[in-house]
Amino acid sequence: MKTINNREEILGNVQRIVVKVGTSTLTTEDGRLNIDKIKKIVMELSNLQNKGYDVILVSSGAVGAGMGLLNINEKPKTLAEKQMLSAVGQVSLMQIYQTLFKEHNKIIGQLLLTKEEFSNRKRYLNMRNVCNAFLKRKIIPIINENDAIVSNALKIKVGDNDTMSALVSGLIDADLLIILSDIDGLYNKNPRKYEDANLIHIVGDINEDIKNMAGSEGSKFGTGGMITKIIAAEMVTKIGTSLVIASGDDPRNITRIVEKENIGTLFVKKNKKISLKKYWLAYGPNKEGALTIDDGAKTALKNGKSLLSVGIKSVEGSFDKGAVIKIENLEGKVIATGISNYSAEEINLIKGAKSENIEEILGYKYDDAVIHIDNVVVKK
Repeated sequence: MKTINNREEILGNVQRIVVKVGTSTLTTEDGRLNIDKIKKIVMELSNLQNKGYDVILVSSGAVGAGMGLLNINEKPKTLAEKQMLSAVGQVSLMQIYQTLFKEHNKIIGQLLLTKEEFSNRKRYLNMRNVCNAFLKRKIIPIINENDAIVSNALKIKVGDNDTMSALVSGLIDADLLIILSDIDGLYNKNPRKYEDANLIHIVGDINEDIKNMAGSEGSKFGTGGMITKIIAAEMVTKIGTSLVIASGDDPRNITRIVEKENIGTLFVKKNKKISLKKYWLAYGPNKEGALTIDDGAKTALKNGKSLLSVGIKSVEGSFDKGAVIKIENLEGKVIATGISNYSAEEINLIKGAKSENIEEILGYKYDDAVIHIDNVVVKK
């Protein structure tokens, strides 16, 4: 594990930066937008772009802005009310961003995304091209989830902007993700409850101990607690993106982090990163079904070999060829995700059979493998 003194090395080649600001950073205690704070954030991001960095902003605050406009002090319980607040607040939030960035001669572009953009491979790649076009023209993309039209019931909601910022980081191959929060970083215990809590400056391996340190509480206006930030860190470090969680109380922390000061908690990127395609495969698509495999097939996958029909025990769900599906062990634990070369109906017919017998069973054969290793991402 690298030590604190290696920030210079770890963040040495940062060029493309995603900054996520949460509701607690953008709003005051009563939920209204904190314009002075937003001004400072805008100045920091503008200055970074002036220094040659690519900058992407993932911004919460739409619901908080709506609450402030409508003089609502508590987040409503119903989905429709939350979505209404988001729709009202998003207009106000973007108007403020546009005005403030214009003072620094910056142009912004808005992207309101849903899980659907990350699930569909063609839409994902198109979105990647759009983001790169923004950055090429020195336009600062401001990204938020399209809360006004999505719901978890429809399975197209990302859920929180910590996860959204991690998905965006993978989308544009970011070097650094900065998550500004209402806390200085990851502590070994809750600093609001324990005076002897210590800030962890660097994390090289996100294990169960690290996850257990993350509480589940967020602010009354936000949706994410520390655990969503740890999950985001677990996601992005796999693709060679470092992540820093830091306090948003002082927006100058953005520049300080980029300049390698010892601010917040740094989660160190992995040296052996997975491909962007496999990152998309692991975190982007909704999974349309599942295969249960035997121990021999599990070992083969972990050794970098394709999934063959002989190792498949059962099929769950109804899906077509080309679907993204889960792969589970005999205990029902998801061990991998992959793109199937066969439909659920076809796999039901060939499960347990040897590859050389597929054509005899089906009357045709697409491939020897049900899922080729190039289209599998195995959980560590």
